[in-house]
Amino acid sequence: MDKRSGAGRGCLLGLAVGDAMGYPVDKKSWPEICEMYGPNGLLGYDLANGSADVTSYTQIAAFVCNGLLLGATRQDPERYSQYLALALREWAKSQQFRTNAERTRCWVAQVPELRRRLCMDTRILDALSRPNLGTPEAPVFRSHTPAVLTGAVAVGMFADRLSREQLLRLGAEVVAFTHGYPESFLCGSFLSCTVATVVQDPQLPLSRVFAGVTDEVCTFFAEKYPEETALLRQKVEKAMNLTRDPELSPLAAMTVLECVDAMDCLAGAVYACCIHPANFDEAMIVSVNHSGRSCATAGLTGAILGARLGQEALPEFYLESLEAAPVLEELAQDTVDVRQITRIFDDSWDQKYVQGLPV
Repeated sequence: MDKRSGAGRGCLLGLAVGDAMGYPVDKKSWPEICEMYGPNGLLGYDLANGSADVTSYTQIAAFVCNGLLLGATRQDPERYSQYLALALREWAKSQQFRTNAERTRCWVAQVPELRRRLCMDTRILDALSRPNLGTPEAPVFRSHTPAVLTGAVAVGMFADRLSREQLLRLGAEVVAFTHGYPESFLCGSFLSCTVATVVQDPQLPLSRVFAGVTDEVCTFFAEKYPEETALLRQKVEKAMNLTRDPELSPLAAMTVLECVDAMDCLAGAVYACCIHPANFDEAMIVSVNHSGRSCATAGLTGAILGARLGQEALPEFYLESLEAAPVLEELAQDTVDVRQITRIFDDSWDQKYVQGLPV
């Protein structure tokens, strides 16, 4: 497995691991978590029928990947934003209870594990059902939640096919479709560039990655959103500074960061990644044990570290019971294979990205 393939698989699988691990404790208070799992909190999966269930966070990333692959297959980079919108609308339709699946453009819509209504914010479905989706300049639905941030993670996986400006822009747009507050879509821009950076240079220290990406996002958006970019910088720097306090426990740090709104969850992921940059398992434990949105925080942590460390760094016990793992591996590999344009003449590729059908 080449490094790019391992990074892509690590990113999507790491996101799914964090999402699945965080689901049982999502939005629960720390006392509630201790009551359920003991004084040290949740230390691994809480399996349901032997499976680690993924939620809307993983689903959204998978659909966005599929949408970008549709655009890349058609060699249509100028319309990537439209493919992102198409993918998210198809995800929203997949969340409706239907006896017969409709014909779709995204083949992942036919995967049962990526259609289940788990940890899903119904307000997103309302936003995605409207004739016009939001943009950073013209928001139609305002929210601070981290519900669609994982879509920006998927954008970052396409670093080879996107310019840096496209990464900054598309990362914000995929969030702004449904979350019009700058505090939310600036996090999308940050995540797309962060994932792209660690995929392209996995040896770069994460503190430098986060600092550099913060500078990029703030420079790109500061003129229109001076207060919000300043807040993003403050949140990221605060998270990194907390890692330098040897007396502060991870739980105390995550309590300070709160991990409720989009920027808070992003800051929590930055902290978890920086405190355990080479230990995926320990970072997962930190990222789920707090009184906040554990799915989002752990999903973002898993995506960033998975992209940096590669699939081989993810402990096997996380992957063997992970729902939809083969589908996510396939999607991740396709983001690498799409660089070889001749792949569009492959029968299975045609079936997935022209006909919209699973192989």
